[in-house]
Amino acid sequence: MLFADSARVFIKSGDGGNGHVSFRRELYVPNGGPDGGDGGRGGDIIFVVDEGMNTLVTFRHTRKYVAKNGQEGGKRRCHGADADDLIVKVPPGTVIKEDTTGKVIADMSGDNKREIILKGGRGGQGNMHYATSTMQVPKYAQPGKPGRELWVRLELKVIADVGLVGFPNVGKSTLLSRVTNAKPKIANYHFTTLTPNLGVVDLGGGEGFVIADIPGLIEGASEGVGLGHAFLRHVERTKVMIHMVDAAGVEGRNPIADIYAINKELEAYDPTLASRPQVIAANKIDAIYEVEGEENPIDKLKAEFEPKGIKVFPISAVSGQGLKELLYHVNTLLKDFDDKPVVFEKEYEVDYPDDEQLPYTVMKEKEGLYVVEGPRVEKMLGYTNLDSEKGFAFFQKFLKDTGILQELEDMGISDGDTVRLYNLEFDYYK
Repeated sequence: MLFADSARVFIKSGDGGNGHVSFRRELYVPNGGPDGGDGGRGGDIIFVVDEGMNTLVTFRHTRKYVAKNGQEGGKRRCHGADADDLIVKVPPGTVIKEDTTGKVIADMSGDNKREIILKGGRGGQGNMHYATSTMQVPKYAQPGKPGRELWVRLELKVIADVGLVGFPNVGKSTLLSRVTNAKPKIANYHFTTLTPNLGVVDLGGGEGFVIADIPGLIEGASEGVGLGHAFLRHVERTKVMIHMVDAAGVEGRNPIADIYAINKELEAYDPTLASRPQVIAANKIDAIYEVEGEENPIDKLKAEFEPKGIKVFPISAVSGQGLKELLYHVNTLLKDFDDKPVVFEKEYEVDYPDDEQLPYTVMKEKEGLYVVEGPRVEKMLGYTNLDSEKGFAFFQKFLKDTGILQELEDMGISDGDTVRLYNLEFDYYK
């Protein structure tokens, strides 16, 4: 099975509950005041790090995460219940991006263990808030604010100090199994490791580091050839690179050409990667056979890379020869490196519209007469000049955009019927 290190999922926070319309009903008080309660808050979508997870495979099966809506307010000033938040668990190192733009919403690594990605909608106010001296029996309440929805892309970027890179079958899995507690699958075929194997190197005395065997790269990986992008994603947080090559050329590969090819892919994907400290692990020295008159492959590697400041360590992952020197050198490089973890900065803010969503109500008072009222309508009439052509066009657009026109039509309004908005009356014609 392919390692699930990327997933596209839909998330939606809960809608706020609507405010309630009701009036006090008490003995000896025939016309009690408004007592409709407020609606409850919709549930948030919260991402939480689960240290026990190491893949995004869960999101291959569940692609939709929708929080519950808040409860509607009740009579007698009862507040609707807030909805529970929806917790989405992800492995450490997961980066959450907005799907269309690719911008980072949150990086679930380091100290960031819990983040609210989408807030639930606020509950609407009940009609008890809308009583005024002129409107003592408001028959309207505020609707709850809608939740927000978003398609997000989750990308798992392994958190390791050291990245182990190299072409397939150079012995990376063997090295990892020997120097760490990791138990990678070892087989001899191209594109062997499909999962980044993580292991902890313990050097004793509290010294050590986390190493990740980054799956075999191939040329063209930075353009997404093969599984290139999926693999390169895991190198982004590493501080030091171990380039592993088959110094013996068992499969006829040229180790010098391989190192340049991989560095080219790293630089094409992210220029900062190629500039990080590197070290070369020249593997399979137990399989090198000296040929008279030919330069030793280890000497060739040293001549090519050590003048560039990249040390070459001849090793045998099978026998363990040279591993101690390699690991202690890597540990020294890490100590000189800035200790702050690589964390991806937030680039995307979820927009929460600040509109009031004031309430209104549409009623059929009698045959041929419809009444529209509420703070939303009052507010609109306050800043609209209905005597001007532009103002009247704006008024008609308001009736359409708010859904008032649709409600009137649903109630069966006919041509020539009257619509009253406070002290204004209009004849309706379709």
